[in-house]
Amino acid sequence: MKPKIDELGKLAKDTHIETKKYFDKLKKKTPKNLDYVMQELHDAEFKKTDCLECANCCKTTGPLFTSADIERISKSFRQKPQQFIDQYLRIDEDNDYVLKSVPCAFLDSDNKCFIYDVRPKACREFPHTDRKKFNQITDLTLLNVAICPAAYNIVEKMKEKLPL
Repeated sequence: MKPKIDELGKLAKDTHIETKKYFDKLKKKTPKNLDYVMQELHDAEFKKTDCLECANCCKTTGPLFTSADIERISKSFRQKPQQFIDQYLRIDEDNDYVLKSVPCAFLDSDNKCFIYDVRPKACREFPHTDRKKFNQITDLTLLNVAICPAAYNIVEKMKEKLPL
């Protein structure tokens, strides 16, 4: 099943409590093969997922920009890091650099990224479903299932494959 982007919010909301309980159990009793299973599910889902069809992450959320991201991107723009910061970023409530606004300023009308080759680490790793020690980022994943159809599918398959 491939949830439509306009249905994803409702689907995520409908499964939120169940998924949260599942993740709470997962933290208490983490299967030894969890990261292996997550990598497998992630790879299988992204073999059939074209992010350019959706780009909801770029349209609705902004990534966190690390110092390394700012250095790399500003260099590609032939700007000083502070110029890049002043033009595109703000500091959020957690004291992190994030985009001034969404949708992302680097998103083209065809859902392609203007800065794809130098994009922030957070963008490269999104939706983080293949991250090592997955059980440590379940709160983030709970948010991401409402943004990313692939993340939603991965978590639903995870619940089937690793019943707790």
